Amino acid sequence: METYQEFDGIVLSIRKHREKDALVKIFTRDHGKRMFFVKNIKNPNHSLKAALLPFTKATYLGRVKDDGLSFLQDSREITHFSKMQTDIHLNAYATYLNNLADAAINDAIKAADLYDLLEESLVAMQNGMDAEIVVNIFEMRVLKYFGAAPQLQECVICHSKQEPFDFSVKYSGALCQNHYGEDPRRSHASPAAVHFARIFQLVTPKQVGNIQIKAETKQALRAFIDELYEEYVGIRLKSKSFIDQMYAWETKVEIPFRSAAESQPNKPSESGKPDSTSS
Repeated sequence: METYQEFDGIVLSIRKHREKDALVKIFTRDHGKRMFFVKNIKNPNHSLKAALLPFTKATYLGRVKDDGLSFLQDSREITHFSKMQTDIHLNAYATYLNNLADAAINDAIKAADLYDLLEESLVAMQNGMDAEIVVNIFEMRVLKYFGAAPQLQECVICHSKQEPFDFSVKYSGALCQNHYGEDPRRSHASPAAVHFARIFQLVTPKQVGNIQIKAETKQALRAFIDELYEEYVGIRLKSKSFIDQMYAWETKVEIPFRSAAESQPNKPSESGKPDSTSS
């Protein structure tokens, strides 16, 4: 006999099913990603309506089935990441995080550490951390779920940890200056981009805090991570394409996106200095 149980979960996606029902994909901490059938969700007085909004975390009561659709009965301790629902930039970044987490693991595969990383990332953006940096950290940490393990912590030839580094697809890792010649087709990536990618491979948003990075370094870091994903992952999510278009729009109309960190110019960087001195 199936019994109801409580579990924590984050709403990943919602899609209409028939006229009044919905299929809700929830990333649960204990059971992985599951698809839940919710009847009559269009009813404005539905008891689960508030708990099934996009960018919502809650403790749910339901039946989790190994085959077919699962079912929900109740919810409590509902947390809405409200900024993602009202800010177009944060909405785009959070949607990408959800989509990337969805793509990284198969349904019903327990991945509590990925769940915790997603939750921490959404909380960090809700609390004002630079969304671009949160996304970069998430991207670097999620690579392993796609079976990718680029070695960035030391030179793959001599194991030196002395920067600057470049990246070699041939060796699937970093090259120190003394061994750039080992791969004539090395990435010629920005040393600053490789530096931050190395850091983000090992940390979480909570550990990084209110780090500030110059705009040109952000752009180089974004390009480097895109290169890693193109080489090792090979997927192109619509939400990522939208973010890329968003950058292009901002450049075209010359309205630069002001991140949470950039909107507070007197906040210290990771070195305790103003942003103008950060890497």
